Amino acid sequence: MRVEASLRATPTGDITVTAAELERAGAGAVSDSESSRDPMLTMAMAAVSTERIGLATGVTIAFPRSPMVLAYGARMLHDQSGGRFRLGLGTQVEQHMERRFGVPWDSPGPRLRDYLQALRAIWSSWDTGEPLQHAGPFYAMDLMTPEFSPGPTPYGRVAVDLAAVNPYNLELAAELADGVRLHVFSTPAYVRDVVGPRLAAGAARSGRELTGFEVYGGGFVATGAGPEDVTRAREQARARVAFYGSTMAYLPVLRHHGWGDLREQLRELVRHERWDDLAAAVPDHVLDEFCTAAPYPELAAALRERWAGLVTTVQVPAPVPYAAGWDGFAGACAAIADL
Repeated sequence: MRVEASLRATPTGDITVTAAELERAGAGAVSDSESSRDPMLTMAMAAVSTERIGLATGVTIAFPRSPMVLAYGARMLHDQSGGRFRLGLGTQVEQHMERRFGVPWDSPGPRLRDYLQALRAIWSSWDTGEPLQHAGPFYAMDLMTPEFSPGPTPYGRVAVDLAAVNPYNLELAAELADGVRLHVFSTPAYVRDVVGPRLAAGAARSGRELTGFEVYGGGFVATGAGPEDVTRAREQARARVAFYGSTMAYLPVLRHHGWGDLREQLRELVRHERWDDLAAAVPDHVLDEFCTAAPYPELAAALRERWAGLVTTVQVPAPVPYAAGWDGFAGACAAIADL
């Protein structure tokens, strides 16, 4: 099992130094999500201060960008980092597409399939010099002159991982992509009972083996150098469980555990803008299913008990720059890598 350190809570000004520290600590990869900033830019910053660690977007939101725009950006990061970059792609949800990004929302699963195929057609054209030919239901491209092609890359094809929650995208990831990024709002039982069979079905459809297929996950991880760090991180996870739990897209996870009524309770609080009461509505037994809470010396054992055999890479928050605890984080990375 590998460690991917998330920079989600790392201030932008600390990205380069944190990425370098994560590399020294033995993390397998570093990633950032598209929440309040562009993870493509974050990874460009991380690339300049590192030499070996993997770089990934977890995830980049696809539909506000044309496949061509993202193909150029991903290729630049791949070349700049010496082939260390993986592109994580996600769809977001309807409200954010239409009201935050201002783009249409229709057929997100089939559109994501076409998007991935368009990306690969573009990269293939650059690598082989063959004419660009992609004619899908959502994207059509057939113009690529030498002036606009960066030519072949010496680092191989950019790996693409798909974020997936619903059954269609889970199967699509196993059918066509290089890995799947499971939403943090996941439990071991849901991954075992629902995600695993869907991935197997997608792989069977394309006749592929899932050897080398990456499964990123591990739910919420509350960790740190000592008990106070773990307690603080666990309560932060409770707030995020409450936020995601109030959203219709993640209701299947709650229903799988028989907690469908919790979504209605959380939704009612959101409806009345009772934001301060949201986290308290998530009981401890629910939080414990979503969150692995342990200090660094105990983290590998806790993750093994909950996630061994279900994910290949576990996502762990990066320590705060310049703070104590980096030795403990390095020890956790080494222990997790041995799982």
